[in-house]
Amino acid sequence: MNRYHWFVLAVSALGWLFDCLDQQLFLLARGTAMKDLLQEGQDINEYGGYATAIFVLGWATGGLIFGSLGDRIGRAKTMMITILVYSVCTGLSALSKGFWDFAFYRFITGLGVGGEFAVGVALVAEVMPDKARPHALGLLQALSAIGNVSAAFVEWGLSTVERTGGLPGAMDKWRIMFLIGALPALLALIVRWKLKEPEKWQQMKERGETATAGSYAALFRDPRWRKNAIIGLILACAGVIALWGIVFFVFDLVGSVMRKVLAEQGLSGADLDGAVGQWKGKTSLMLNLGAFSGMLAFTKFTQRTSRRLAFAVSFVGAMFSTAFTFWVLQEPWHIYVLVPIMGFFMLGIFGGYAIYFPELFPTYLRSTGTSFCYNVGRFLAASGPWTIGLLSSRVYGHTDEPLRYAGITMCSIFLVGLAILPFAPETKGQPLPE
Repeated sequence: MNRYHWFVLAVSALGWLFDCLDQQLFLLARGTAMKDLLQEGQDINEYGGYATAIFVLGWATGGLIFGSLGDRIGRAKTMMITILVYSVCTGLSALSKGFWDFAFYRFITGLGVGGEFAVGVALVAEVMPDKARPHALGLLQALSAIGNVSAAFVEWGLSTVERTGGLPGAMDKWRIMFLIGALPALLALIVRWKLKEPEKWQQMKERGETATAGSYAALFRDPRWRKNAIIGLILACAGVIALWGIVFFVFDLVGSVMRKVLAEQGLSGADLDGAVGQWKGKTSLMLNLGAFSGMLAFTKFTQRTSRRLAFAVSFVGAMFSTAFTFWVLQEPWHIYVLVPIMGFFMLGIFGGYAIYFPELFPTYLRSTGTSFCYNVGRFLAASGPWTIGLLSSRVYGHTDEPLRYAGITMCSIFLVGLAILPFAPETKGQPLPE
């Protein structure tokens, strides 16, 4: 790899890293934002699920729009637009006065978040040498954990300041978190200034193939690409529904558990709220330390075995570790042991998506096909937060800890990913299709 290869990887990784920072800030701030924005009598878990579902719908919509645009106008131009959209609208979320304007800002943020991944992995896949491609894509996805960890430190630091009464009187902690999420807009300037379109995309443009580039009709017209798109979609559904419908609600579970534990220790008021926020930050840190290791491990494992076997091991490990975490988590030390294991298997799957999806499609459909798999999956994944919210409030609402039982019930989604693997093409060791 030469210097420009590393530059492309760094810029694409930063785009996705900041993307994940914004996602994680939302997840960490969601509970307190709902508490401030909802009216009396409205259920925080239920409306938190609605807000998350709206964000995921925006993500899916933006992924389809910008994925197609990435094949039509270029990867670099589209990446710049997506970074601007998600960072600016994250900052605007801090100005929310009620649930519906908050949900609107989250939807627009989702448009940018959804588009960045597909153009980023298409860019890296096309620029990197064949031997370096899987490692570069796996590293790109693994570095997203740094964005998540950064959000955890933001939560942790602001919670510490909150406990000492140091936050500005007119600014809630969750609003400050969203303002911090606007900073990645500066990265768009670097993308605009230095990043070039991949040679493969430029050659496609010179051949005059842009008429069908980014066309979903072209994606489904060819039986090979149609089959790959459907298989990729089902694989994505298993992981994305699980992530947004189960795993990211572990912060709410930890908040509930630790509020009881800390209240028994005599904490109350702002001191209690700040301490709970610190434990949520620690949870995010543990989850993403496991995620970083899991994504790198998936990359190594899939190079030694196969793409399909790596996915199978990850789905089985994610199903059991996630269900066990939701069932057992009761004590502070559980966060340090169970949550990293869950993150290792659950987020490791996403390292596989970054490697596998670009290998399924030709240059003129690579961004479009990757977006289709990842983001139509998100349309269906929007049902995950909605479902766990309803399970918590309507099905298990009579229990002491409804979120715990709802999360365990949702773990059955991993079986969907296992069921489709026998039909998935093996791409290990093969060049990108042209």
